[in-house]
Amino acid sequence: MAINVGGLVSIIVFYLIILAVGIWAGWRHGNKNKKETGTESVMLAGRNMGVFVGIMTMTATWVDGGYIMGSAEVVFTSGVAWCQAPFGYAVALFLGGLFFAGPMRSAGYHTMLDPFQEKYGAKIGGILYLPALCGEILWSSAILASLGSTLSVILGLDNTIAVLTSASVAMLYTLFGGLYSVAYTDVVQLFCVAIGLVISNLYSDIILVSIEILNTYVDIQIIKILCVPFAWNNPAVDMENISPATWGGTIKTHEIGIYTENYLLLIMGGIPWQVYFQRVLAFRTPKQAQTMSYVAGLGSILLAVPPILLGVVAGATDWNLATNGTMNITAEENGKIILPLVLQYLTPPWVSYIGLGAVSAAAMSSADSSMLSSSSMFARNIYQAIFFPWASERHVVRVIWVAIVVVAALASLVALTVNSIYGLLYDSIQAIQCEICCISIIFYDDDSVLSADLVYVLLFPQLLLIIHWKKYCNSYGSIVSMITGFVFRILGGEPLLGLPVVLEYPFYDDELGQLFPFRTLCMIIALLSHVLVSLLAHCIFRNGYLSTKWDLLGCFDDFSFESSARQRSRTDEGKTIGDSSSCRMSNDSSEATTSASQFELISRSSTLEHLPVQMPQGEVNPAFSS
Repeated sequence: MAINVGGLVSIIVFYLIILAVGIWAGWRHGNKNKKETGTESVMLAGRNMGVFVGIMTMTATWVDGGYIMGSAEVVFTSGVAWCQAPFGYAVALFLGGLFFAGPMRSAGYHTMLDPFQEKYGAKIGGILYLPALCGEILWSSAILASLGSTLSVILGLDNTIAVLTSASVAMLYTLFGGLYSVAYTDVVQLFCVAIGLVISNLYSDIILVSIEILNTYVDIQIIKILCVPFAWNNPAVDMENISPATWGGTIKTHEIGIYTENYLLLIMGGIPWQVYFQRVLAFRTPKQAQTMSYVAGLGSILLAVPPILLGVVAGATDWNLATNGTMNITAEENGKIILPLVLQYLTPPWVSYIGLGAVSAAAMSSADSSMLSSSSMFARNIYQAIFFPWASERHVVRVIWVAIVVVAALASLVALTVNSIYGLLYDSIQAIQCEICCISIIFYDDDSVLSADLVYVLLFPQLLLIIHWKKYCNSYGSIVSMITGFVFRILGGEPLLGLPVVLEYPFYDDELGQLFPFRTLCMIIALLSHVLVSLLAHCIFRNGYLSTKWDLLGCFDDFSFESSARQRSRTDEGKTIGDSSSCRMSNDSSEATTSASQFELISRSSTLEHLPVQMPQGEVNPAFSS
């Protein structure tokens, strides 16, 4: 296929504009705040994210290339009913704002993993970075793959060149300005997405689709007449022959369990993402973080409408007529690139270029975010917290830069090997749940759910409990939760990994496989095991059934301090030694502004000055005191 020179020039101009905006944003912030050069500035934009930029960057992060391309793909192949990702992610943003954004921002954390390491210690909390990294890599890969497919179809550009060029541009401006560059480029990119898709829809008979759907229930002939000119632009689209059953899709009885669980995977598995919490933690106040989550959820739903309608148009198109018999387009073979094909054959060239810019903008707005988020977690929660706790701010920033390059390279490598965009997008959520083994594959329409279910099964219960049940959580419960959830998930089998079904859950079918929502069951098992084991360990050590010398993970060392203090107070009448519990009680009644976790650390540290005991393993790492 010959290279489309006009389209190539337009995409080069677009990339140069995005790169210039990213560099300008980083330069502007550097001149304005010369003293803010640490990790908080790079990772969280100095916690000074404005309302307008915040809404744009949070919405643009979710509305990526995989989101747009995948939505059109699944509507074309299976119908609107099975296009679950946009609506699931929107609900995830609402619930994230309602239950998680406020507490995380109020605590002043830097990354999603901070509360885990604060509670469980740097090493055990750092284990959760592995599934999180898998999810971020898969998500970035899905984004780059969607962009590569679009550029290949419309421009005739080699897929490898398209993926590597796109990843390089996103990497460069992310390196230059951190979250500032990412946020400001997101503003430009989101406008490109909205304008590009709207214009593409107008020339792709989207209005006719909407009216045809409306006419299914109401006869509005006047509106239909007004839309006749749009029908002339695309003679290959015959909306008269498409029925609600065709564009809407069908859900069979035996698919109800899978369908329901897919939404649960997207909603609950869509919350534990560093790209989301990076923006939450960058806002000025907890209230602002919550509000922006709600608005972004609404925006993501609105921006899903154009690609969904484009998928409906694709289903109503006579592709033999549209391509003049040059291509035999089927859902099985061409579903992945259906959106580029719609732009290529159903719109004028200049409109296809604008649509191409929309897809490119959506892809890059999320690829840069994913690169920065995974690199931030590595630099802070692995490199600094575990290996070099006394590393300087400048040193950690340099580690972030190196990590961005590595993540971009890994994402590009995976992007060049994927088969289904929607599957990879859905799997990126499950990949987070893949725990230590980092099992991250694709599984939606046989290519899209495995990534999402690993976040859902393993990471979501952990995040829920560390935020809303932190007092009783401990490392024993966390480890058992990860192990049980992982084991029960693996026993359910996974054809894409070649894993046989060892445990047949209810309604198992030899041909259709697991029909029971067993991933949800695995998540519940992981959640309950965390609660029960944490309570059991708390009861055993707090009540003295087992000496704290057997507390191998150092979760209850403070209890030994309390016991020692009480014993000394009984033998020495004139001497009073305040234990950590009394310190916390006095703190509650005082007017001190120190947070509960900081005060507990101070009180325990003061006791350590009098007792030659090694610091407990579960103690807060000094890296979190900044």
